[in-house]
Amino acid sequence: MSVSEDRGRRGGVPTPDAPGAGGARRWLVRLNPAAKLLAALLLGLGLVPAVDAVTGGVVLAGVLLVLPFSGIDRRTLLVLGGPFLLMGLSSGLVNYLYGEHGAEGALGAAVRLLAIALPGLLAAVSSDPTEMADGLVQRLRVPERPAMGVLAALRLIPLLADQWRTVTLARRARGLEAGRNPVRMVTLFFGRLFALLVRSIRTGTLLATAMDARAFGTGPRTRARESRWRVGDTLLLAGAALLLAGAYALSARLGTLVLLFS
Repeated sequence: MSVSEDRGRRGGVPTPDAPGAGGARRWLVRLNPAAKLLAALLLGLGLVPAVDAVTGGVVLAGVLLVLPFSGIDRRTLLVLGGPFLLMGLSSGLVNYLYGEHGAEGALGAAVRLLAIALPGLLAAVSSDPTEMADGLVQRLRVPERPAMGVLAALRLIPLLADQWRTVTLARRARGLEAGRNPVRMVTLFFGRLFALLVRSIRTGTLLATAMDARAFGTGPRTRARESRWRVGDTLLLAGAALLLAGAYALSARLGTLVLLFS
């Protein structure tokens, strides 16, 4: 999935366009989605035992170095990464106020959360949904039903964005605006969120019925394309393992390594 949206319709649903194949800036886009998911999973699970800021910081710095080669523009990164940044700051604040390790523990919690979340975000945003489903089924041996669910979810992300704008404009046309009242702003936000949830459930129900009517998941299916595993995919996994090992080694050498149950 590339970062720009295709405003045309594929089967009645707006979908992201396929990524281009040229240029070093799209190096990550050209890799197999299964390799990107495995690398993100490796970094995420590998950072679970370490709660210090140095280990997570090294991994986060390494992931940030890959950003220029992911094909993601700054606006998209800000929109998609904003919630994760807010989660990291909130986690750091809670640990600072109620944790036992003060500012150091708060920084470690915030950096660790961002270092775990960012690789998964890059893997999802830099992958075409169809190639993602092919990689899940053919390379990771995921059953077809959940793989098709992932494909449908990724394809419907632009539709959810359009529905959110529609709900917002409809409520604004009815005079439901918060003005400068922060309490009313929060109330209206959760009202729009509930409306979007209802519409999402209806859309998901209709989509599930349509897929069952077309016999998805009822038996062996032929494949229109092959999910290829290349040398770059192996190098990505090796690089993720080396980054994780280097982060632990550096933290241990500096004497800052703190394990979860130590």
